[in-house]
Amino acid sequence: MLFQDVIGHEGVKKDLLYSVAQQRVAHAQLFVGPEGSGTLPLAIAYAQYVLCENQGNENTGGNAACNLKMEQISHPDMHFVFPVANNNKVKSKATSSDFMDEWRQFLKQQPFGNLFDWYQLLGIENKQGQIGVDEAQSIVKKLSLKSYEGGWKVVIVWCAEKLNIAASNKLLKLIEEPPEKTLLLLVVENEELLLETLRSRCQKVLLPSLSAPIIESGLLSLGCEANEAKKIAFQAQGNFNKAVDLLNNDSEDLHFEKWFVSWVRAAFKARGNKSAILELVAWSQQVAGSGRETQKKFLDYCVVFFRQALLVNYDVSELVYLEPKTKFELWKFAPFIHGNNILDIVKELEEANYHIERNGNAKMIFTDLSIKLTRLLHRPS
Repeated sequence: MLFQDVIGHEGVKKDLLYSVAQQRVAHAQLFVGPEGSGTLPLAIAYAQYVLCENQGNENTGGNAACNLKMEQISHPDMHFVFPVANNNKVKSKATSSDFMDEWRQFLKQQPFGNLFDWYQLLGIENKQGQIGVDEAQSIVKKLSLKSYEGGWKVVIVWCAEKLNIAASNKLLKLIEEPPEKTLLLLVVENEELLLETLRSRCQKVLLPSLSAPIIESGLLSLGCEANEAKKIAFQAQGNFNKAVDLLNNDSEDLHFEKWFVSWVRAAFKARGNKSAILELVAWSQQVAGSGRETQKKFLDYCVVFFRQALLVNYDVSELVYLEPKTKFELWKFAPFIHGNNILDIVKELEEANYHIERNGNAKMIFTDLSIKLTRLLHRPS
């Protein structure tokens, strides 16, 4: 992955290149950016520049050999750590090294992919992946060994929010006393979930969401037609991963929309209707049968849907990007979402997400949420 392969963030790229040129590479850096902004591709491109730019001589093929190894995700001094959990392949004590083949496939197919995409690839949507102390010990060991090619050693920790406390403390000691010519890159979406002492000892690299023109340009390079690229870039809202999913008709949004529509329709009917209550219970059971990561992703989708309905209700059409793929008419639903219920609706959705994250009983959580939604939708404006 070269800098030219990462769309946008030209100013950040210049700063990273300058730090290498001035030999001021911080040994621990924190790449922070929202989903689809390109934090992982940029971190890999930076690692490749550090590892390959000054190795050997271009005339002797030194850089070319290094770049080829990086392209194949096989450079001996480049290490990756990411959230994992036991699955059919690894029954116990799973670590990142057990899933390197899947990781190479993920980087090749979805370099802008999110944690949900990764869990789907591993088949662990119903589990809470993490980066445990065994992984942290592995990082310490890898960085303490001599460099295979005599230069830098680099470790990229993707979704570092998933570091548990023991692993975070292990890395903290490494950051405070780093071996020579080592580079630790932590990639996160929400830095607040990282241990404060760990976060404060890293140099931050902040990435904003991608602008619509940049996403549009990226889609055009993938062979998308101009009109469609413009439309998708607006719908993606700064998330290139979502833009690619929409382009390939591979987004989970259609599936979530069907869930959402059946949910709110049952909630409207449920007031004083016992049979509709049973319908909501059946719906809750259906959603509860999906993986936990799917449930969390769906709740996030619901927050977006309700907020878009609010914007339609208050006639802020220039900010409305949601286009239902089913026959659901957003403009008819919008009057029921207003200033008197939107905050409570979002609060209930976020609390449900919180309990799902902590392995609560999904059927009970979604049933309780459904009953509360019934009351909130009928609240007068």
